[in-house]
Amino acid sequence: MELKVVDTNGKETSGKVKLSDEVFGIEPNDHAIYLDVKRYLAAQRQGTSASKHRGIVSGSTKKLKRQKGTGGARIGSIKSPLLRGGGRAFGPEPRDYTFKLNAKVKALARKSALSYKAKEKNIIILNDLKMDAPKTKALNIVRTAMNLASEKVLFVLPDNRTSVVKSARNLKDLNVVAASDLNTYQIMNAGKLVILEAAVNKIETLLN
Repeated sequence: MELKVVDTNGKETSGKVKLSDEVFGIEPNDHAIYLDVKRYLAAQRQGTSASKHRGIVSGSTKKLKRQKGTGGARIGSIKSPLLRGGGRAFGPEPRDYTFKLNAKVKALARKSALSYKAKEKNIIILNDLKMDAPKTKALNIVRTAMNLASEKVLFVLPDNRTSVVKSARNLKDLNVVAASDLNTYQIMNAGKLVILEAAVNKIETLLN
């Protein structure tokens, strides 16, 4: 697939970029996308929710009444989950929600997501984007000039450009990521993918 390169004013330049069919033109694998998005979202979970079970809650461990002969159910200590102020039975415990996914599956998921965007014609190639200092207004002007003001946009940079990243912090529906950090969730969550010309080779090299 060959796409024309546009500038920050949204106008087409004389340049063209040929996207690799091995990355942007494969038959998408929906299950790989599902697994990688699930892995990403699971990793975002804090897993810090907890409750006090009978081993943690404060109170005496003295047996409240004799085992037999009272006509009622047996009760151990005042920390029993059956009593008011006792520990919680089967409550949440701190845990790690992350799980492992093979590198080849993650690469297949990203290729599939990129192929979906390419097939839907939701990829724009930008010649370059540099900012001397963080300026939210300047980045918003670029987005508006490219007719992306009403779209959820993801800018993919060839490297970590701090000024551009900081400029995007206060802009709704606009995210910035380096090519090396691009993941399946970000691709699928974006309406339009704006990839800098220099970042295309980095993505293809990374996924091949």
